[in-house]
Amino acid sequence: MLITVGTLLPGPVGEHTADAAVLVEGGRIAAAGPREEVLAQAPPSAARRDFPGATLLPGLIDAHVHLSFDAGPEPYRALLESDPPTLLEAMARRAGALLACGVTTVRDLGDRGAAAIRLRAAVAAGRVPGPRILAAGSPLTPPGGHCWFLGGEVADEAALRAMVRRNAEAGADVIKVMASGGHITEGGAAMWESQFSTGQLAAAVDEARRYGLPVAAHAHGARSIASAVAAGVSTVEHCLWLDGPDGVDRRTDVATAMARQGIAVCGSLCGHDWRTRLERDGAAATRAFYDRLSWLDGLGVPLLTGTDAGIPQAAFDDYVSMLELYAWLGFPAERVIELATTDSARALGLAATTGRIAPGLDADLLVVDGDPRADLSALRAVRLVVARGEPYSAAGPGARA
Repeated sequence: MLITVGTLLPGPVGEHTADAAVLVEGGRIAAAGPREEVLAQAPPSAARRDFPGATLLPGLIDAHVHLSFDAGPEPYRALLESDPPTLLEAMARRAGALLACGVTTVRDLGDRGAAAIRLRAAVAAGRVPGPRILAAGSPLTPPGGHCWFLGGEVADEAALRAMVRRNAEAGADVIKVMASGGHITEGGAAMWESQFSTGQLAAAVDEARRYGLPVAAHAHGARSIASAVAAGVSTVEHCLWLDGPDGVDRRTDVATAMARQGIAVCGSLCGHDWRTRLERDGAAATRAFYDRLSWLDGLGVPLLTGTDAGIPQAAFDDYVSMLELYAWLGFPAERVIELATTDSARALGLAATTGRIAPGLDADLLVVDGDPRADLSALRAVRLVVARGEPYSAAGPGARA
């Protein structure tokens, strides 16, 4: 397949090629660069797709989703009431919605019964269209703790290590630990309250390393963030630095340790949430809440882009609204694109696989009308999505181009 476009954005900020082309062979990028140079390498049999004036960039990455949740007011009830075939079908539709938005890689951070692992296999086998899936399986949580209904309850360190082994042996790509409470679990720990000690989190990290797996820590509270960083997790999810129901305690020493250790933060931002907050509370209060992202970035902490799609009102077809928050905070549009592609791929350990447009990498590609460097809303004007060399149209989930 040969794709020609007006502008190629290969990934890193500042790099671009006008009047460009990309050649795809066997699911990988065979060549990328100036049109005439790539045309000279293309076999006569290559299917050609021309998009004059359009922009080609790497496929986007959503580093925090829950495909088993339906984004309704009580997503866990819909999950628990679904039989496995019905759930898998619903998850496939949600994965397709992400793909139609240009998202070619997702990290699913918590389901029940290894559902995302099963969907990952179906996508890999070509039975259903979808993005690359990194799956966590059941997240570790204390008895009755946050998201206990996903089947990952652990009462002590021995059970914690056993759950890590169970998820790893089921085929998990990442281990998820609920270091703090959360807002969708009735009767569980509050968002600012820690659920595990530093020692328990360290045991999870230690057991995960035996399988070569990273650990993602759900952590809203300042103490839980500090414990997760001390334990050596790979990523911190949400990272609100809460200290009580109304307090915030941003700890510069902890954030500096994150930067030093390369621990990335996924803000897990729902586009609906930040716009609702802006309308309700005004610009100053909204900026005060979200500028932790700018603060972390200024300290050198790696950032991942994620939507938390699946929790209440976090839709699977509104990825760009999350990116627009970064732009509203003052991140240049080109930098936001880099966060959603190159930087997120690096933080997920996929830098040698995706996140850039370069020969040898998987052909995860997005073609959009206009120039997203000038206006991120151009990312909504999807013309073509290619996931691991397989083209899909923007006609909706499941539509092959």
